[in-house]
Amino acid sequence: MSAFAIRAPRVAGRDFKGWLVAPALLCIVALFIYPFAYGLALSFQPLNGGSAWANYIQFFTDATLWPTLIVTLKLAVPATLINVVASVPVAFALRRKSRYQKLVTTLLVIPVTLGTVLIADGMLTYFGPNGWFSQAVGATHLYSEEVRLTHNYWGVLISLVVSGFPFAFLLILSYVTGIDPTLARAAATLGAGPWEQFRRIYLPLLVPGLTMAACLSFVQAFSVFPSAVLLGVPAGATRVVSIAAYEAAFESYDYGLASTIAIMMGFVQLLIVAAMLTARRAFYSGPVSGGKG
Repeated sequence: MSAFAIRAPRVAGRDFKGWLVAPALLCIVALFIYPFAYGLALSFQPLNGGSAWANYIQFFTDATLWPTLIVTLKLAVPATLINVVASVPVAFALRRKSRYQKLVTTLLVIPVTLGTVLIADGMLTYFGPNGWFSQAVGATHLYSEEVRLTHNYWGVLISLVVSGFPFAFLLILSYVTGIDPTLARAAATLGAGPWEQFRRIYLPLLVPGLTMAACLSFVQAFSVFPSAVLLGVPAGATRVVSIAAYEAAFESYDYGLASTIAIMMGFVQLLIVAAMLTARRAFYSGPVSGGKG
């Protein structure tokens, strides 16, 4: 064991770590396991009685419920791809410490602190039919028709990119700066150009980080609710699965059906995340950093 390792103090002859196991398990049960078990059990309790699978049958046979999963995927998948792919070149450009890195990272924290509601409110002001963007496009006479970036699919997608890009960028930046720069310099001495260095060194080492960033960005985008309501068409093109769960719980007061929708929402997220984590195994998974000093 390293000489710098921190040893846990002993309390009354017992290892202090043992005292932390029970509270940690209780927190996990209270915050994760119990709510999931309660929601799963509630999903098998239909409001009007009948078969225990009635809520699931209703979900897959109701034309206003199951399509919400497809609508949500059409928003979450492109938003995740845009956020992750666009973050890579920006992170590479700012991987070395400089005043530009501090400036950009500071500016990108602003959308994170504002939250989706304030971002949506700002988009309604600036990207609405009478906003500065529409007026600027109209003044150039490049596009004669009205520019609509709100109350449709594109408004919600832009909002997800604005709110999700800083999160993905900061996460990928931490992975990029952790890669040992001597690997690329060694490849350069062997004749590898910038593209070959990225393709053969950086990309395989970045795959674990890109996968985690994609998983977290996807889960964040898949749970979209405020943007779909404020910037989209909640009764039409952007009726996502979270809106269907909200309507079932707080408009129809059918908590069993709402739990069923939430379970299906979590199941789809689990499938996508598991697929991304499985695909990651095809790439190199060794250490990405080394001595830089």
